Amino acid sequence: MYAVRKKIQPRSVSGIFASLRVWGVVLTQLVFYGLPWLTWNDRPAVLFDLLTRRFYIFGTVFFPQDFIYLTGLLVISALGLFLFTAVAGRIWCGYACPQTVYTELFMWIEQFIEGDRPKRIKLDKADWDARKIFLKTAKHAAWIALSLWTGFTFVGYFTPIRELAVEFVSFGMGPWETFWVFFYGFATYGNAGWMREQVCLYMCPYARFQSVMFDPDTLIITYDEKRGEPRGQRRKGADYRADGKGDCVDCGICVQVCPTGIDIRKGLQYECIGCAACIDGCNQVMDKMGYPRGLIRYSTENVMLGKFAERTMMAHVFRPRVLLYTAILTAITVTLGVALYMRTPLKANIMRDRMTLVRETDDGLLENVYRMQIINMDEKPHRYKLTASGLEGLKVVTAEAQPLEVHAAETHNVSISLRVAPDDVKPGSTQVHIQVQDVDNPAFSVNEKTSFIVK
Repeated sequence: MYAVRKKIQPRSVSGIFASLRVWGVVLTQLVFYGLPWLTWNDRPAVLFDLLTRRFYIFGTVFFPQDFIYLTGLLVISALGLFLFTAVAGRIWCGYACPQTVYTELFMWIEQFIEGDRPKRIKLDKADWDARKIFLKTAKHAAWIALSLWTGFTFVGYFTPIRELAVEFVSFGMGPWETFWVFFYGFATYGNAGWMREQVCLYMCPYARFQSVMFDPDTLIITYDEKRGEPRGQRRKGADYRADGKGDCVDCGICVQVCPTGIDIRKGLQYECIGCAACIDGCNQVMDKMGYPRGLIRYSTENVMLGKFAERTMMAHVFRPRVLLYTAILTAITVTLGVALYMRTPLKANIMRDRMTLVRETDDGLLENVYRMQIINMDEKPHRYKLTASGLEGLKVVTAEAQPLEVHAAETHNVSISLRVAPDDVKPGSTQVHIQVQDVDNPAFSVNEKTSFIVK
């Protein structure tokens, strides 16, 4: 039930899918490493300030009360994953998953320092000497440097990264910042440097349940067994058909380039991450032998079984299931976009003072006392006016002069009183409304309901 891990040394490969993986690495890491350094309104463009519970994303400030938008984003991400998997299998894993991306970066470093697959295998088998110690030390030093930079960047999303850089070089980081830089760096170093395919094979749950999202019309990486078998070695230009052989020359390149070390010729396996390195490797061999490309290619189960012609494959890929996913995903995305566009940068909460139900003022009015919280969700100060409705002659008295000025992205607490003549209210509880309105932009207003209680 347990086998000792055999180290996998993937062979480098070139081709269209290898280029796509390079672009996937470059684009994702430009975003990850670059965003914390961008500035917006004299602050980082993207900053999740946990201490003040404010989350800045370019020109928008989010508060914990905006959790609904995060929920919408998570739903979109989940549906997007279902859609991409239904269309083309584990395309996310092969091109954009962080584990794949950082493994790819670490393998580039390894190849640059130690050489291609044959040299790395030879180096691993060689006795320890000065050269091997130097190469291994250089590789791990580069891995650790990249890992620490990754951890530093990660923390830079929660602490302004320019301030963090000054603290880092002066050894002035706080305990939590230090912990997360080194913890995230250690996780990156361990996952991408040492565990690699083990994360995909044994730790990632997606590998286990991906098959339930596949169907016979899902594009997956397939080996054309009818064309390739029986496989066997031969010389270039030889009449292999006369010998009863297929197009597969049994070179093993498809296995050598696979980052998880599987043989795609055995059929679809949960270990396959959909990186398509085997397609590029096989196409290179086919080109050298003068055979048509596509012995290993993206195809569907129905096409491989001969139920549909290859030329009609894409028409079946965009089937009702995919169209339904697309429609739902589009609807939710548009709804979330409209909600963000129409979002009022103002929130208010009101709470009655439970210590005092009702009291009589010096001028004979009945008074209820409340605590009100006004949240300015904009990055500039605003002035707000409070009014009340629900009872005849209901007045709002605030502890501060109106209009109330609330600074940018600030939560302001104020004590307010609602006063009404005894003849204008009945005993018991009466629902009333407090309106908070922006003086300079009347369109920005919120209504909070509460109760006015009279014994």
